Amino acid sequence: MSYIFLDESGDLGFSEESSKWFILTIVFTNNHRCVEKCVKKIHHGLKKKYKKVSELHAYHCDATTKKRILRLLAQAQDLKILSVVLNKKKVYIDLQNQKNYLYNYTANILLDRLSSKNVLSKKEQIKIIIDQRETNKFLKENFENYLKSNLKKQFDNFEIKIKPSHTEKCLQAVDFISWAIFRKYEQSDYEYYEIIKDKIIEENLLFP
Repeated sequence: MSYIFLDESGDLGFSEESSKWFILTIVFTNNHRCVEKCVKKIHHGLKKKYKKVSELHAYHCDATTKKRILRLLAQAQDLKILSVVLNKKKVYIDLQNQKNYLYNYTANILLDRLSSKNVLSKKEQIKIIIDQRETNKFLKENFENYLKSNLKKQFDNFEIKIKPSHTEKCLQAVDFISWAIFRKYEQSDYEYYEIIKDKIIEENLLFP
């Protein structure tokens, strides 16, 4: 069984207050327990007053915690990272007004790279877990159906689950990785990116 976890960093807003970049990141592994253990180890080591927090999130953690979890993930065996980097300045005006479609389109491009990079074979059994960004039932179903219709062309045996990140430790791990890549582009800060860069097998600019 191959496991794919997908999360994002940045936002899809196009105002002056919005981020300049939007990042979608996949962590691919055949050993999801190893990724879970990295997150659990960091959570267990937090000071008592922080242990009540059910979810680790890169944006809210201090620099020491971020570096610790990224170093653990960088040491994890059988972990690969793929990322699509969206330069929002280059996004066509009509797509700026269709944010859900833009997200779906970007996620599909990223998942397509699993096949084109020969990370996964057509016959492989795959479980895809995606961070839930929408609570609207119609939008969630539309997103899931869109991905399924495209994935069927590449893979025979896959399952998609859309879950809140507080219920899935591996999604929390992707959050830290995606945040590190986001910092590289948004802030020109390579410090966190350098920790996990050797695990990145694809970092593709969309609308370069």
